Parts: sequence; structure tokens; C-alpha cells
Amino acid sequence: MSEPLSVGIIGTGWCGGIRAIACANSPLVGELHIAEIRPERLQEVADQVHPATATTNWEELVANPDIQAVMISATPETTHYPMTKAALEAGKHVLLEKPMALTLDEADELIEIAESKGLKFTIGYSQRFNSKQAFAKKSLREGTIGEPVSVLVSRHITRQLGKKISDRIRLSPAAMEATHDIDFAMWLLEPRRPVRVYSQVAYGIKKDQGVPDTQIIVVTMDDGVVVTIGAGWSLPLGYPNFSTTWIEVIGTDGALLMDASHKDIVLNTTSRGVEFPLSTMPGEYVDHVYAGPMERETIHFLEAVAYDRPVMVDPRLARQTMEIYLAADLSADRGEVVTLPLQPAEVEAVLSSAGA
Repeated sequence: MSEPLSVGIIGTGWCGGIRAIACANSPLVGELHIAEIRPERLQEVADQVHPATATTNWEELVANPDIQAVMISATPETTHYPMTKAALEAGKHVLLEKPMALTLDEADELIEIAESKGLKFTIGYSQRFNSKQAFAKKSLREGTIGEPVSVLVSRHITRQLGKKISDRIRLSPAAMEATHDIDFAMWLLEPRRPVRVYSQVAYGIKKDQGVPDTQIIVVTMDDGVVVTIGAGWSLPLGYPNFSTTWIEVIGTDGALLMDASHKDIVLNTTSRGVEFPLSTMPGEYVDHVYAGPMERETIHFLEAVAYDRPVMVDPRLARQTMEIYLAADLSADRGEVVTLPLQPAEVEAVLSSAGA
């Protein structure tokens, strides 16, 4: 790296705000530019990171020739494809929050642009930067538990956070929650590839919104390894931003059982009752330290751009994750197993069912 990077953040909400602060604190970044459509939030983040540019128009950042890399944390998710396409076409490296697009055609187009221009393009699957998930990957790579037989991940978040997420766009738990764990399982098991997907959904308090409370997904890999993922967003009230996860990786010579329920810290006050701090998926700042994966993921992207290193989340694997959750939604709708790869007519059926 000859000189510090000039970086843009598009969308400074929850995740974008975390990334903006991480960039402002990093010696890899010389100038920081932020865009946010809510003036009050734009000012709040600007007061924290002192950017060179603070605008409500994201296109100003894309048009700025000095900005080398952008991080897109905008909502709703319909903005991801057009913003990313514009940034890549402008020659900028991109870190994009999931989902990478709403259709496989859009994902393919973004990958093609990035590869044709030699740009870093990665998707924000931050759970790869959690120590437990990294330990699972290391254990399989080193053969500690032998050959994998099955992987199980159960992740649930509270209904407050679930409402915040599902109100933005009508996507399933597979697309918005299980996607992190699909990505983890595919990364864990590569170079194996998925060949079949079966899924069922269950409705509860979110039925009136037209989305299921819980979705169970079973993925069969090309060598017979079975992946089971359960995801939901209807845990009872009382745990702000609470996310609980259980992971099992069973091998021929051992097993990994990992508790990521975030219940190791209990805060009990007379005014608010029992709470579980530091229980968010992306993590949070605690004064001078950061608890969680998103800060490290942000710095990893900066290092990949500054030192021309590979990105952790290859967009082609992110595209595979996208195909799996689309297949899961199609399976839940049809009540039958779906074979991969998906055919164009099947993708269209998923999008039509979701009202996309």
C-alpha cells in the first residue's frame, strides 16, 4: 500500500455505522466518505467519524474518482444490486451486505463486472469471522474430527429484531437469517457442493405479515454429507437484539458441539429485568474493544484492497448460498425436494411466489 485508502460507506444504519467507525479508527483509511438518506442519522455518524464527505446522495460517492473502495450497507435490499453495479462499473472495490442480489442473474452480472475489472468484491457474511466458526473450519481442515458426516446449525433471533428485518422486504428466514449459516456450512465443507435441498416452514405470530416464523432447511452435499439449518425470528420479547445459535459438526473421528447462545453475560436490573448483553450477530463496541465479528470483517476487506489479498468470502460461493436459499423457498412452497442447480423457470417461480 503506497498511501492510505479513500473509502466510502453507503448506508450508515446499524451495520454501516459499525463499519464507518472501524474505518475511521483504521490507519489503512486516509479519507472516509459517508452517505445516508436520514439526515439525523447522517449527522450522528458524522459527529463520530468526522468524514471528508457526508451526503444524503449515495451517487456522489460512486462518482467521486478519489474513492477506491465502498461498503454498501443500504436498505431495503432492493438497493443492493443497482448500487453495487454502479460502484463496480465506476472501478471501485465493494463490500456488500447480504443478500448480494434478489436474482441469480443479477448476482452473475455483478460477479462478471468485478472479475472483468479485477476488483475485490465480497459479501458481508460476518459469521466467518467468529472464533467458533473459525475453529470448526480449522478442525475439519486439520482432520481433528475426521471426515464430516453432518452439520447442524440452529439460529433464532427475537421478534423485535425479526420485525425490523422482515418489515424492510418480504423475504423468508432462509434468505435473511439462515443465509449466514448456509454460507458457514458451505465454507466449512468446500470443495463439496450441494446437490439437493428440502425445506419446510412454520407460521406463528408473523402469519399476518405473510412470512413464516421458522424455516428448516436440509441440504445434501455431493458426497452425502447432510446439513440441517433451522432459522427463526420470533423469540419472545425482552432480549433486545438477542441472537442464539447452536452448532453441531459430527465427524468420523469426533464431534464439535458449540454453544453460541450469548448467555455467558447476564445483566439483571430492577428497571429492565434480565438482559443478555453482547448478544447481537454483528457485535458491538464496548468502549475501547469490539465484541463480535463485524469490525474484523471490515478491516479484512480494507487489508484485501490495500495489500491486494484475496477476500474471505468469494462472491461465487455467496452466489451458491443464494441458490440454496432460493431452492429452500421453492421446496417449502412445493413440499418436495429440489435438485441443484436451479433452472431459470424455478428461480422465476420463487420470485413470483415472494412477490418480487
